[in-house]
Amino acid sequence: MNGKLLIGVAVAAALAAACSPTRASHGFISESEETPQVQVGVDTKSTVLTRLGTPSTTAAFDEDSWYYISSVDQRFGFGRPKTVEREVLVVRFDAADNVSAVDRFGLDRGQVVSYSDDVTPTRGRELGLLEQIFGNIGRTPPIRTGENEEGPRRDRR
Repeated sequence: MNGKLLIGVAVAAALAAACSPTRASHGFISESEETPQVQVGVDTKSTVLTRLGTPSTTAAFDEDSWYYISSVDQRFGFGRPKTVEREVLVVRFDAADNVSAVDRFGLDRGQVVSYSDDVTPTRGRELGLLEQIFGNIGRTPPIRTGENEEGPRRDRR
């Protein structure tokens, strides 16, 4: 009887462990607990690179805004991951490469962007299956006999 109880407890513990969440960190991860403070008017691009490293991305039309993005996703079993933490550190620079502003945004500032599944049609004719299979019949030149490997015969005088 004790053997069955022990197996039951082991199975229950395995099932409980399988349902525990798995956490994964992505993006910028600071080496210390607290991200080194970037000070407005004091730090420059080179000191920010030294402290924080290469940015995750830069602004598309303004290379004087650097973004350091980090997120933590959580997944239960085989379910879809859900983002539970996100931090975006934005460092902006002035014309002299000095830090002009530092902003922090969290998960609460995020917005869901829905992508369109519409497909842009391409120009041209769409071929059906049979047209693809039999479409080249009659379009290639016939196999000629009487030619050697060098090419067609020529009159030699």
